[in-house]
Amino acid sequence: MLDALLQFFRETGFVQMPAHPGNVVMIGVGLTLIALAIRRNYEPLLLIPIGFGMVMGNIPNAGASPDAAEGVIHFLYFGIKHEIYPALIFLGLGAMTDFSAMLSQPRLILLGAAAQVGIFATYWGALHLGFTPQEAGSIGIIGGADGPTTIFITSALAPDLLPAVAVAAYSYMALVPIIQPPIIRLLTTREERLIKMKRPREVSRQEKILFPIVAFLACVIVAPKATILLGMLFFGNLLKESGVTERLANTARTAFIDSVTIILGICVGAGASAERFLRAESLKIFALGMVAFAVATASGVVFGKIMNWVSREPVNPIIGAAGVSAVPMAARVAMTVGQREDPSNFLLMHAMGPNVAGVIGSAVAAGVLLSLLG
Repeated sequence: MLDALLQFFRETGFVQMPAHPGNVVMIGVGLTLIALAIRRNYEPLLLIPIGFGMVMGNIPNAGASPDAAEGVIHFLYFGIKHEIYPALIFLGLGAMTDFSAMLSQPRLILLGAAAQVGIFATYWGALHLGFTPQEAGSIGIIGGADGPTTIFITSALAPDLLPAVAVAAYSYMALVPIIQPPIIRLLTTREERLIKMKRPREVSRQEKILFPIVAFLACVIVAPKATILLGMLFFGNLLKESGVTERLANTARTAFIDSVTIILGICVGAGASAERFLRAESLKIFALGMVAFAVATASGVVFGKIMNWVSREPVNPIIGAAGVSAVPMAARVAMTVGQREDPSNFLLMHAMGPNVAGVIGSAVAAGVLLSLLG
């Protein structure tokens, strides 16, 4: 009986935690993410599952890590390793997305494309810091501010970096309201921030139905490796816009995407064990991720300035920052920055154009990287 009690005590946290200081650090990181989500409202739908998964995955001898030979997380992680969850989330995202703002002003697609510069600039920077081309591609995609795409490409190219890259991507998505406004103000004048744009035209139902089909075919011709992501995105949008599959579209954009997001978040967090995460390269990844996100934001704003100079109709360069695909957070930030200068300036509908274009752009960029590096 005494031996059994001693064995039980040796398995408790009183003994195990002091022997695993790295796990204690990661539990603290997980609790910090939860606190930011609750107290600051930073992407709570993402950070709470990731933070709690991080706590679970770093309890010593609990078997709640993907590295465990058995256990629920070990099997659920299969969906990350084989790019299943990102594709399913893109299905729900497509059913949630209204492309009308982009279709009413097709020129705004260029702002979504310009923001992808951050991906390729960071790829170059990662190469010069000693990462392999495959690792550099996985790190660069953080600049797209698209968590599912980041997981999709990292699982294929550099699975060992997945915990650090995924946490970095989702963390920077949550920090959009903090990161973007200073960059926007630095690169624009007050006169530019006060620009009011023309009201967008109405988009017909026929355009909305045809768009997911035509856009899918056009994109996958350029980047066939992005077929899965773009196919699920545009299929979900077709369910929404067809008008005859509302029940399927409603399921995809509510219970379905919520369920997958919960599982994905828990698995991403649980994968961030101390052994995987607390490495020097993780700090480099976080630094490069910040650079990627900053360059993507700056590229969109600068291209918005250029577009305003050459366009007959005025373009507020603030909306260029929405070219990163953090939907709809980046578009809301653009509107907030504009309304600080002029409360009557409503930029949200204009900003949604480059914002949804950025979702397509980051998926196409992922397909290009997979073609070149896969």
